[in-house]
Amino acid sequence: MNNDQALTEYLLRLADTDMVLAQRFCEWCGNAPALEEEVAMMNVGLDLLGQARNWYDYVAELRDDGHDADFLAFRRNEREYRNLLIAEQPRGDYAVTTAKQFFFDVWHHLVLTRLTESSDERIAGIAAKGLKEATYHRRRSTEWMLRLGQGTEESHRRLTDAVQNLWRFTCELTDTDEIEDQLAEAGIGAGNVGDAWRAEVARVFAEAGLELPEPARHFYMDGKNGKHTEHLGFLLAEMQYLPRAYPDATW
Repeated sequence: MNNDQALTEYLLRLADTDMVLAQRFCEWCGNAPALEEEVAMMNVGLDLLGQARNWYDYVAELRDDGHDADFLAFRRNEREYRNLLIAEQPRGDYAVTTAKQFFFDVWHHLVLTRLTESSDERIAGIAAKGLKEATYHRRRSTEWMLRLGQGTEESHRRLTDAVQNLWRFTCELTDTDEIEDQLAEAGIGAGNVGDAWRAEVARVFAEAGLELPEPARHFYMDGKNGKHTEHLGFLLAEMQYLPRAYPDATW
């Protein structure tokens, strides 16, 4: 695979993960445990949606096949999506959402930080803009990990259960494949941030009183290459209903 092909695949991974997480945040609208948290989560979701749009726009320009960002978001099937598996997991309770977002936020912040130094100026610019938002996201989810971990016996139990249920999907955050390694070698991609991710997660777990599991191992699912859990299909069916029911409709 040449660098141009690898780049579009890499950008779709970033865009799709942002997009799917934004959709999961929408599911909390009207269901959050507190009004302030509902506003905060909707803001995070909008941030991720905006970042997804920036990546999709760049993919559309690179492909130059007549398909725009809306097509990439709403007219592709499940197997064409390249999001991380952890993003598509059900929202669960607030502990599940907190743990999932924390795992992603630490990874996302590290990746965007490296991408600000990308030799691709478009990527560096998008990453620099997104990094400001990702810095807040990481701080917010870290605070909630500590709050739940150090809180009541119930909050600690729920957070522990959430970590155990989500941990196997963190392998995609700590390991890279040929596409990511190829772009990192070319000075375009972020490369492997696994060591830094594990170090930060271990620090927060220790402070929150949580037991750190052994590193997750890859299994037969592979979101980066379109092999998803059953949850993504249901999410896309809801998210894509209107654009597919009324294709090419305009206001």
